[in-house]
Amino acid sequence: MKRTPRPRLRAVAPVVAVAALALAGCSSGSGGKKAEEAAGDIAAGRADTPRLTIAMVTHAPSGDTFWDTIRKGAEAAAAKDNIKLVYSNDETAGDQANLVQNAIDQKVDGIAVTLAKPDAMKAVVAKAKKAGIPVIGLNAGMTDWKEQGLLSFFGQDESVSGEALGTRLNSTGAEHALCVVQVQGAVNLEQRCAGVAKTFTGRTDKLYVNGADMPSVKSTITAKLKQDSSIDQVVALAAPIALTAEQSVSDAGSKARIATFDLNKELIAAVEDGSVEFAVDQQPYLQGYLAIDSLWLYKNNGNFSGGGEQPVLTGPAFVDKSNVDAIAEFAAKGTR
Repeated sequence: MKRTPRPRLRAVAPVVAVAALALAGCSSGSGGKKAEEAAGDIAAGRADTPRLTIAMVTHAPSGDTFWDTIRKGAEAAAAKDNIKLVYSNDETAGDQANLVQNAIDQKVDGIAVTLAKPDAMKAVVAKAKKAGIPVIGLNAGMTDWKEQGLLSFFGQDESVSGEALGTRLNSTGAEHALCVVQVQGAVNLEQRCAGVAKTFTGRTDKLYVNGADMPSVKSTITAKLKQDSSIDQVVALAAPIALTAEQSVSDAGSKARIATFDLNKELIAAVEDGSVEFAVDQQPYLQGYLAIDSLWLYKNNGNFSGGGEQPVLTGPAFVDKSNVDAIAEFAAKGTR
């Protein structure tokens, strides 16, 4: 997995600290107060740079723990970089585009955006660029970020991650996989399923469900498993879908095993007890963190993560019984 080196911010801290002490020594009144505040920022590990306002606009559905993890990463970077983070989300592509327009109207200093449905976002991304607002991509948009002129992209190649999962299924004895898609038309999810079908030597079927309605997800998967008893593998594209599929397998009296993309705290427990075989982790906390930090680096030092030409890959990596214990403590904090 390709890793992005962390910016060496600590190297400049002594210089900034000396400057802050000098200001404190020769100032009084309001000037002294500002110097004290700057010194406090340094002591707290915050960047001593002008306050920025950055918008993060995602296609996340409400209440999805995966996106909570992305947001936590973004908030951690914002706190470190002296950034006001304005987070908003809508799973409807047109409404997500409207949220980006709102950010443009507010004259933010930068925008981090997901491109789950890139065609719907193209025009508003172009408006942001025309307004002089730097835009970076995260999570969804691997095949479109460069075409739309984004500065950088942080995520995983969904086709490659799907292929990796399909290859792994070949070693488990699975013969008939059901790939469950929770958002119809989401390019990244379709790429995952296509990747699985490309490398898995058995049969792969797709099943569309409404990911915003878990009772419906449960009943739809249950019905499919009852209808076709040859399905011996369920491939979920998100942790909540995998956990719901557990119930469906039980209700249907199926012997199908479950594998999934993405993690949350409950999914980690399911891997530990064996009810989910394994998960493909794309490190969402890292995506959120790097997205915001990269905009700070661009605004303050002109840096382009990936050189502006290559995506910065945060996955895929497999989590199974052999390594789940090393991740569990971080998952308990909601950061994995």
